[in-house]
Amino acid sequence: MSRAVIYTSSPLLASRTPMWRSKFIVGALALSFLALAGRAAWIQVWGNAFFRKQGEVRFERTIELPASRGRILDRNGLLLATSVPAPSIWASPEDMDRDKAKLAQLAKLLEIPLPDLEKKLANEDKTFVWLKRQVDESVAKQVAALNIKGVFQRKEYKREYPEGEAAAHIVGFTNVEDRGQEGMELAFDKDLAGRAGTRRVIKDRLGHIVEDVGEQIPPVDGKDLQLSIDSKIQFFAYQKLRDAVVENKAKAGSIVVLDAQTGEVLALANYPSYSPNRRQNLSGEQLRNRAITDVFEPGSTMKPFTIALALESGLVTPQTVIQTAPGYVMMAGMKISDSHPHGALTVQQVIEKSSNVGTLKIALQMQPRDMWELFTQVGFGQKPQITFPGAVSGRLRPWKTWKPVEQATMSYGYGLSASLFQIARSYTVWAHDGQIIPATLLKSPEPATGVQVFKPETVAEVRAMLQMAAGPGGTGPKAQTLGYSVGGKSGTAYKQVGKGYATNRYRSWFSGIAPIENPRIVVAVMVDEPSAGKYFGGDVAAPVFSATVQQTLRMLGVQPDMNVKPQVVVNPVEESF
Repeated sequence: MSRAVIYTSSPLLASRTPMWRSKFIVGALALSFLALAGRAAWIQVWGNAFFRKQGEVRFERTIELPASRGRILDRNGLLLATSVPAPSIWASPEDMDRDKAKLAQLAKLLEIPLPDLEKKLANEDKTFVWLKRQVDESVAKQVAALNIKGVFQRKEYKREYPEGEAAAHIVGFTNVEDRGQEGMELAFDKDLAGRAGTRRVIKDRLGHIVEDVGEQIPPVDGKDLQLSIDSKIQFFAYQKLRDAVVENKAKAGSIVVLDAQTGEVLALANYPSYSPNRRQNLSGEQLRNRAITDVFEPGSTMKPFTIALALESGLVTPQTVIQTAPGYVMMAGMKISDSHPHGALTVQQVIEKSSNVGTLKIALQMQPRDMWELFTQVGFGQKPQITFPGAVSGRLRPWKTWKPVEQATMSYGYGLSASLFQIARSYTVWAHDGQIIPATLLKSPEPATGVQVFKPETVAEVRAMLQMAAGPGGTGPKAQTLGYSVGGKSGTAYKQVGKGYATNRYRSWFSGIAPIENPRIVVAVMVDEPSAGKYFGGDVAAPVFSATVQQTLRMLGVQPDMNVKPQVVVNPVEESF
C-alpha cells in the first residue's frame, strides 16, 4: 500500500507566493508574445523589403528569352543566313553529380578532354559555368539522357550560311552571342537582332523552376534583310575568280557585278575566302573584303574618263589625230612611255591601243580643276554611300597641288587610288547614258536616277571606243562574249612598294559593260600579283569578265544581241604601264 503524499507538509509548497510576482510573470509572457507577433507582422507586412530582396537573390531569377535573329535573303528569296536552334550546356558545380563514368560520357559528347571538363567544374562554390555553347540538338538530347544532376541546357540559336565561302565577304558572320561581326551581319545588326524577352521565375536550389513571378515579356524577333545579291550569279562569279587566281598563281582577286539599270550589286566576291560556318584559324587575308576595303591605282581604266572630258569640252573628236611618236614623253625628268610606239593615232585608237602618251597629250590641253571635278563626280576620292563596314574613299589630291607631270599621270590612272567597287560604280556612267547612279547592296527593283556627268552623245562615242578596246585590235579581246557585245578597258599596273614601284609585281584588272548598245550590267575584275607568266589585264582579268558576263546575262534573261559564233582568240595589244 503506497503512502499518501501530503503536499502541505512541504515547506516550499506551503509558503504563500506574493500575487504581484504571478502577475509579473504572466505579463512578461504576454508582452513577449506581443513582441513576437509585432515582429512577425512587421516582417510580413511593412518591413519585408530586405527579406524579399534576399529571397530574390537566392531563388528568383530573370531568364532571357532569346529573339530569333532575322534571316538574310538574296534578291530571289533564297537563304544567305538563317538561325537554327542550338542548345547550350551549362552546369552548377556546387550541385554536380560527379560520377566518373557519366562525366567521361559527357566529355565525349561535348568533345572536351575530360581533364578540361573537370577543371571547369573544379570550383564547387560556383553556381554557373558554361560547358559548351551551341551544340547540335542531337548532342543536347544525348546529354539530357545522361540525367546528370547539376547539368542544364539553355535555348540558343546558331547562325548557318548556306552559300558558304562564295558569299562570305558580303554576308559576314555573327559571334557566339549572335551579334554581327562582319559584313551585312554587322552593318544591319540592330535590325537583324530583334529584342530579347524576359521571364521572372523562382528556382529551387537545384535550378528547377518552381513558379513564374510577374508578367512575362515576349521576345521580338529580328527583321529579315533582303539583299540585291543573286546567289546563283554570286556563286558563278566566285568560282571563275577563284579559278583565275589559282591558274595564274596570284595572291588574291576580287569581282563586282552591278545591275546597270538599278545600281544593285548582283555579285561581290573575293578570293581567298573563308567558310562562315567554320571559322577556326582565320587570317586577315581571308577576312578582308578586298573589293571594298583595298585601294590601288586604277591605271588604264581611267583613260575613258579623260577622253570623255575632252570630247565633252570640244577639244577633240573621235577622229582627231594625236601624234604619239616616238612612243614616249619626258616630263620633269620622268619618262612616260607606251608599251610599243604607235605613231599617229586617232582619239578612238588612243583608247583602243591604251596609249599613255596619247592620253596625257589630250589631258594637258585641259585644266586640272576640270579633271579633278570630273573624277570627284564619278566617285573617286569619295567614300561609297553604301551601308557596309570598312568601305574606303581612296585618294584624290586637291587639284591645286597638281604639277603638270602629276596631271599627266593621273590622266591614265597613276597618282590616285580607288577600290574595285568604286571603279565598277564609276562605269555606270557608260551604262546609264552619262549618269553616275548610286550603288546599293539592298534589293531595289526601281530604276535608279543619278547625276548627269556627260551628254548621251558623248557616252555613245566612248562606248564605241570601249567596244574597240575589247575587240580584236584592242588590249582586251579575251573579254569578248559569245552572243553578247561588250565594251571595256583592261588595266595593268606595277604595285607600289613604299614610295616606289616593284617592277616584277603587278595588278591586273578589267572593267566593262554589256551589251554595248543597251547595257544591263557592269563587271569589274581585279587579280593581284599573277605570277604564272601572264600579268596583263587583257590576259588575266578579261577571261573572268567574259565568262561572268555571259552567265549573268543568261540568268537575267537578256537576249543575245550578236550572232553566236566561235570566238576568235587573238593576242591582245599589250597595256602601257
